[in-house]
Amino acid sequence: MGTKHQSVSNPFSDPKKRRRVGFSKIDAGVTPNECIKIYLVSTKEEVGSPDSFLIEPVDLNHFFEEDGKIYGYQGLTITIWLSSISFLAHVDISFDSTSDGGKGITDLKSSLQNIFAENLVEKKEDFLLTFSTECDFVKSIVSSAKVLQKNASNGCTGDSSHPNAEPADVEVLQVVGMPVGHLYSRLVPLVLLLVDGSNPIDVTDPRWEIYLLVRKDQEDSHYGLLGFAAVYRFHRYPDGKRLRLGQILVVPPYQRKGYGRHLLEALNNVAISENVYDLTIEEPVDSLQHVRTSIDVERLLAFDPIQHALNVVVSKLKHENLSKKSQPIRFGPPTSVIEDVRKTLKINKKQFLQCWEILIYLSLDPFDKYMENYRTIISDRVKADVIGKESEGAGKRIIDIPTEFDQEMSFAMFKSNGGEATSIEKDENQGNLEEQLRQLVDERMKEIKLVAQKISVTR
Repeated sequence: MGTKHQSVSNPFSDPKKRRRVGFSKIDAGVTPNECIKIYLVSTKEEVGSPDSFLIEPVDLNHFFEEDGKIYGYQGLTITIWLSSISFLAHVDISFDSTSDGGKGITDLKSSLQNIFAENLVEKKEDFLLTFSTECDFVKSIVSSAKVLQKNASNGCTGDSSHPNAEPADVEVLQVVGMPVGHLYSRLVPLVLLLVDGSNPIDVTDPRWEIYLLVRKDQEDSHYGLLGFAAVYRFHRYPDGKRLRLGQILVVPPYQRKGYGRHLLEALNNVAISENVYDLTIEEPVDSLQHVRTSIDVERLLAFDPIQHALNVVVSKLKHENLSKKSQPIRFGPPTSVIEDVRKTLKINKKQFLQCWEILIYLSLDPFDKYMENYRTIISDRVKADVIGKESEGAGKRIIDIPTEFDQEMSFAMFKSNGGEATSIEKDENQGNLEEQLRQLVDERMKEIKLVAQKISVTR
């Protein structure tokens, strides 16, 4: 009688009958920047067109998974259409197949909502309708805003090589109160996509203000948003105010056309007209700092109270040989000048000192002798910033003292009289430090020359 479980020979006893063990391919994932394209569109006809304006985001990785990748999709393509009229967005997602390769399947909807939140319009038909239903979104925001600055169509000066790059009727407006939250919630995706390392501001804090740069269409009275700045008002004891620029962004199609400069100039005017203590910028990127410094140097060139102090410094550089000086020489502005600049132009001390170096450069003739002296004062200043003012160790020597206590905690420090040189033990990384200092000086000299060249063209 046969049994239900028949005995079989060991399949591994016969090499021909051995089972083959297969390993599934591990999903390596795909980086978001590889499969996502974001287009900025101003009409419904541009939606779906490959000729629409392509935005290049700073980094999308941190919106997806812990390691910044998308998993579980083959042939994935994500196309995002972002309206420059309403700042609402629609997403088209296509892929060949999905499979769990060991790391799951990324929830794309959840990840995209980390960027766009409630600004995502699910159906394409509804998104297309927003170009008519939301065409006055910006206008509704600015209807009660305060106009700060106008620039009639004589060109928005920006790029020095194209001083009238794009004619425009533009206005800078100040938005405060409830409209700030409604507007900024629509602008958050642009901030996350285009401002590196930026976080949304707290719109519930009434001390935040939004400054808009808009262009009015003369034919249909529609407003187009060119850029914006978010400014925070700090209280300064006892009854003063300080302005800090927290975020500034020019919408991509209008970048490098002078509109960012237009916004900064308007903010300078606000600081002066309201007589705040000063205007600062929170961690400016290099491009913003370049524009800011160019504006401030131009303002300082026309500011008479600094001219005497500047002439004194320039005269020293022209008539002294600094390479033979044993100690660094101060070429900074007097305290009274720093205070005059802050009170009148609202330029803070740190920014003014940056501008001061450029003002000196502009006042020197490009002779090798002068430039050698100039580089010396820049080098001394950089060294003081990096390793302490005047090295803070010149003329000092540390001597160990025998003791019954902790040897590392027992020493005496002596300072020589009259500035006599003493031997200071050099760190084993001294060579590396000197090379790093040289690179920093080279970088600073490059920054100075770039601003000076731009100023020279416009003078």
